[in-house]
Amino acid sequence: MRVSSLHTLAAALLLTVAGTAAAQIKIGAVLSMTGPAASLGIPARNTIALLPHEIGGQPVQYIVLDDASDTTAAVRDTKKLINDDHVDAIIGSSITPNSLAMIDVVAEGKTPMISLASSAHIIEPMDAKRAWVFKTPQTDTQMASAIVQHASDHGVKTLAYIGQNDALGQSFYDAIAKFAALHQIKIVANERFNRTDPSVLGQVLHLLEVKPGAVVVGAAGTPAALPPRTLVERGYKGLIYHNYGVANNDFLRVCGADCNGTYLAASPVVVAAQLPDNNPAKAPALHYTKVYDGKYGPGSVSEFGSYTWDAGLLLQHAIPQALKTAKPGTVAFRQALRDALESTDGLHVSNGVVNMSKTDHQGLDQRSRVMVEIEHGKWVLVK
Repeated sequence: MRVSSLHTLAAALLLTVAGTAAAQIKIGAVLSMTGPAASLGIPARNTIALLPHEIGGQPVQYIVLDDASDTTAAVRDTKKLINDDHVDAIIGSSITPNSLAMIDVVAEGKTPMISLASSAHIIEPMDAKRAWVFKTPQTDTQMASAIVQHASDHGVKTLAYIGQNDALGQSFYDAIAKFAALHQIKIVANERFNRTDPSVLGQVLHLLEVKPGAVVVGAAGTPAALPPRTLVERGYKGLIYHNYGVANNDFLRVCGADCNGTYLAASPVVVAAQLPDNNPAKAPALHYTKVYDGKYGPGSVSEFGSYTWDAGLLLQHAIPQALKTAKPGTVAFRQALRDALESTDGLHVSNGVVNMSKTDHQGLDQRSRVMVEIEHGKWVLVK
């Protein structure tokens, strides 16, 4: 009897262990931790380390891969996470070109993806493939509207654009051009540069020839410091605006005093303490700032980490719902998780309030962005 009981107990323990292992949730992350976009990917990686390792009573494993700011690597990493690691969801990539390249892979693998990149094209127009894709950052359309409104309010009549020679640069230009036309602001130049270019002098000289009232720089990370620095060095006195892909301390360090007096539409996180109390992002943004700075040091928080934090909040909200109908590691669970993400309603995150739908896989409104001025290496809320 004793031997039989021990066998029964051992079998029960094995089933329990197997059940626990089967119930483990795997979240993959494809981040640009090296290369030109490292200043975006590193805060995202740091934030992954702050996310919970248990959700809905089930253990969570995070598998983080570096795409080195390279589109081919992002696709390769995504395939590995889906085919080899069998993840239930993917966070990433940090930049628009990589995120766009990942769409086909996650759709084929029926795996929900939460992008950390800016372009609205990542989730629009909605189709069968993008049904698996979500994003946490504000769209370039939301940010461009704030920039052009600010320029119009300051009497700007002509505007020049210099952006990265990639999907981000084109997408942000399209948004700026749309709102410039609505405000009857003429675009007088449209220049491009590569992330790895050592100089943009030729492009800047052309901008100076047309004497624009404002220049918009459509670039992300530390490479985005090159155009404003060159503009200032060459004596440009008009308004300079940045894409929100620059909102981190590395950009401030690289651009230095040349960026004083320049503007961007940014995440509320970068000025969380300056927000009015009625801003819905203030409390969540302050909480994230406290957690991040508590781990990595005062003043180290950036909006790029906040997008990862918000991806974590979305998953923490959606996973318990998906667990009601399916087990992790299955197609059914990934479908249920996708459905739960799409039904997110009234979720307060560090960048605002998320209300998603079948046609809106971001869910933020205009309260999710603020105008910010750079003053002596600090972000200052424009009131």
